[in-house]
Amino acid sequence: MSRYTGPSWKISRRLGVSLSGTGKELARRPYAPGDHGQGRRGKVSEYGTQLREKQKLRFTYGMSERQFANLFLKAGKIRKGTHGTNFLVLLERRLDNIVYRLGLATTRRQARQLVNHGHITVDGKRVDIPSYEVKVGQEIAVRDKSKKMVVITAAVEAVVGRPSYVEFDAENLKGSLVRLPEREDLDADIDESLIVEYYNKL
Repeated sequence: MSRYTGPSWKISRRLGVSLSGTGKELARRPYAPGDHGQGRRGKVSEYGTQLREKQKLRFTYGMSERQFANLFLKAGKIRKGTHGTNFLVLLERRLDNIVYRLGLATTRRQARQLVNHGHITVDGKRVDIPSYEVKVGQEIAVRDKSKKMVVITAAVEAVVGRPSYVEFDAENLKGSLVRLPEREDLDADIDESLIVEYYNKL
């Protein structure tokens, strides 16, 4: 299954999570899409709850099912920490996500596009792979030719705050991952144990 590129608002409303990070999708229509979105829904099974949590996280990071599953398997091979937390940390270390966390883009989808189009460098070298795994201390920057792009300058100006595990130099449009995120730094609305249970049953 390829990465989903359709309307994100519809998915946000179905899963009850803001994929854009703005919350606008749920504020406007806080119910599922479709004719029966506001009607009664039957009790969700245990499997349904686990699947929903998995889909919530997968769509949040904009990944294909195969990419997501492969990264989950990789997280299971890390000896230190729990499988679920290691998985969330690996997701956070994706280059497109770090670009988003630094505030160079307003959404992860926009960040992925910046990386794909070659506007981002890692330690001075252009990297156009959104799934690139950023290491602690690596410098993430905007290419000199791209520094005046309106989409980037507007995103930086709109930033309210950044996570404590990244550092950013707004004047030079560059930053870095200063440490690996801890579980308390990450989304509290995600129950990673349900995702671990989901994959363990497959």
